[in-house]
Amino acid sequence: MIIASDLPETIPVFPLPGALMLPRARLPLHIFEPRYLAMIEDCMKSKTRLIGMIQTRDTPSGERRLQAIGCAGRLTGFSETEDGRYMITLSGMSRFRVKEEVQGFTPYRRCMVDWSPFVLDLRREEETDSGFDRKGFLDLLGRYLSAMDLSTDWDSLKEAETELLINSLSMLCPFEPEDKQALLEAPSLSTRRETLVTLIEFALRGGSGDEVMQ
Repeated sequence: MIIASDLPETIPVFPLPGALMLPRARLPLHIFEPRYLAMIEDCMKSKTRLIGMIQTRDTPSGERRLQAIGCAGRLTGFSETEDGRYMITLSGMSRFRVKEEVQGFTPYRRCMVDWSPFVLDLRREEETDSGFDRKGFLDLLGRYLSAMDLSTDWDSLKEAETELLINSLSMLCPFEPEDKQALLEAPSLSTRRETLVTLIEFALRGGSGDEVMQ
């Protein structure tokens, strides 16, 4: 178990558009680029085995910069294919705010980060959402999945704990990177659920102000 005092000041970051990591959730990744293979190898030698998942944003000048907030996951699963690729699993630990990018000799990017705005992310107990209407939410989700021609394991969804359900769908639904960033930055589970519902309803409207598709 990682506690606040264990969190390093500098971590490697993996800017992967559309890939969302959230605390207490798991993210499988397929690693094949040489610089990220090196990142995984260095990560496995570190005490905490943390990697920061982060989105990028385009500036008016056309430069691609890192978003201000990302989420670190601990490397908890690893396997290597015969052709040298890595299949890994990250377990979400805590969000962070980027202080500055570190210039150095590694082929991958690293950042100095501030963990203090997200100290509650490290708690062991799951976050609750007292206003969650599971039936109404699953009805809306069913319409969304049908409209997007997506399938799911409904039995698992019906039985999943609220945090796992909301966070897993936030990670898996095919939203735009800026929408994923909004889900990441949600200050509470209830806010994330409200944001998720808004995004689903927007998608059902076809991204316009028209009536929701039937």
